[in-house]
Amino acid sequence: MDKTVTGKSHRNLGQLLVVSSLIFGMFFGSGNLIFPVHLGQMAGSHWFTAALGFAISGSLFPLLAILAVVVTKSDGLFDLAKPVGRHYAALFLILVHLTIGPFFGTPRTAATAYEMAVQPFLPQRFSTVGMLLFTGLFFGAAYLLATHQNSLVKVVGKYLNAFFLTMLAVIFVVAFFNPMGSLNHAATTAYQTNATISGFLEGYNTVDAVALLALSVTFVHAVRGLGYHDRELTKLTAKAGTLSIVLEILIYFGLVLLGAFSLSQMKLSDNGAVALSAIVGHYFSNFGTLFLGVLVTLGVFTTALGLVTSFAQDFHKLFPKVSYLAWLRVTTFVSFLVANAGLDTIIAWSLPVLMLLYPLSLALILAALTVAKRPYAGIVYKMTIAFTIIPAVLDMLNSAPQVVTQLAPVHAALTFYHQVIPFASLGLGWLVPTLVGFVLGLVLGKLRLASQRTTMVDNDRF
Repeated sequence: MDKTVTGKSHRNLGQLLVVSSLIFGMFFGSGNLIFPVHLGQMAGSHWFTAALGFAISGSLFPLLAILAVVVTKSDGLFDLAKPVGRHYAALFLILVHLTIGPFFGTPRTAATAYEMAVQPFLPQRFSTVGMLLFTGLFFGAAYLLATHQNSLVKVVGKYLNAFFLTMLAVIFVVAFFNPMGSLNHAATTAYQTNATISGFLEGYNTVDAVALLALSVTFVHAVRGLGYHDRELTKLTAKAGTLSIVLEILIYFGLVLLGAFSLSQMKLSDNGAVALSAIVGHYFSNFGTLFLGVLVTLGVFTTALGLVTSFAQDFHKLFPKVSYLAWLRVTTFVSFLVANAGLDTIIAWSLPVLMLLYPLSLALILAALTVAKRPYAGIVYKMTIAFTIIPAVLDMLNSAPQVVTQLAPVHAALTFYHQVIPFASLGLGWLVPTLVGFVLGLVLGKLRLASQRTTMVDNDRF
């Protein structure tokens, strides 16, 4: 065999694995770890169909988000959403960054770390003070490192995935060869009849499809740095994404199984962080719980550092009169305040926002992957988003606290919405309107293009 061909093949394989690792690192965070475990506890005997739904929204859609950025050659979320309109793109950028930043994503990193690494070893009466001190140190360190770049963080981030995956593999092997019990446990109400859809909606909590629209530009620049461009970049991203998705889905199903098995010896936990800590404690005692907690803390800290940095950078670009350091202080301080509300509260209050942003993100991904290079792309983008906004807002209101849903106008609107729009009662009322808007945009766009060509032909005759 030609040594040149063999060397090139090895180099291509190596680059494929590097890119797969990059994608996996962008996908997998604290939410990807804790939500599948809690899903398994809620789904019980319906764990498989629930995990399937979770995998679609938690793995497939994030990959499509990266491909949308690659295909459109976008240089940021604003650029990606600009075909809808500049004002919409700016508003969407702000909403996404507030969600993945100080209002949900960033505080969740600290809250997860606390519940996995500190709370299991702290008496309940010290929980509030412990959270305050831990999150203060967590975001204080994030602020200092974001202002003074430290190579230690890069080293931790580089080797963390390997340590974490090894630890997770050990947990899976031990747990599956010595399961806590059976899988024949009653599911919670939502998972008894609509396990797949409930799992799909639970996947929203990972925030991956929304976050990767904003953060995947960094990934694209990294891959271009390897010498890949345009069609090659798209092909490599598709291959690497498939590898990373397969690995992530295997991990998801393993975590869901851990949660489902755990019901034999423990009650339904308040959240996945508590559940996973208890499961690891069952098999490896306090040492295992502490080790996993430290590992997760290091992992979510590097994620938090990336989030506060990207938030400050993007908002400084959008509002240049406010300095990078000022935005950095804002996002770390607000994240500190929100984190102290606790993981359960953060998850509960974030759901309405995610019910708004996910349909809008998926509508944008649909348009970007199908018509971005067409001459009539603008009208398709606009029609798709226009038909998505109202059901997305209604889905948001439907997931809001009872004090909102019981308001007379809101209650009347939601009742009408559930009766008229298909799948609205399941939380997927945006699906049919989005497809209708997309098809209508295609028809109008092609008619306008045909009209313009006819006009050009008529003008040429004269």
